[in-house]
Amino acid sequence: MSVEGSGEYKVADTDKIWFEYDRQNDILYIHFGTDIEDADEELLSGEDVVLRIKNKRIVSIMVMNFMEKIGITIC
Repeated sequence: MSVEGSGEYKVADTDKIWFEYDRQNDILYIHFGTDIEDADEELLSGEDVVLRIKNKRIVSIMVMNFMEKIGITIC
């Protein structure tokens, strides 16, 4: 995966992907690996999508305003 102006990154662990949704803040977290890893840096990729990077590996992805993006309204 390449992010404009920042080089190439690999996904940390595709065998252990898990999802977490923060309903209050409408953020979908996509984690790669068994634990939440600390990141060395965070990069904004596209509109409201943040890649969390550690040692040139993507350890998680945050999709902000997730329900709005997929067209669902939660009351």
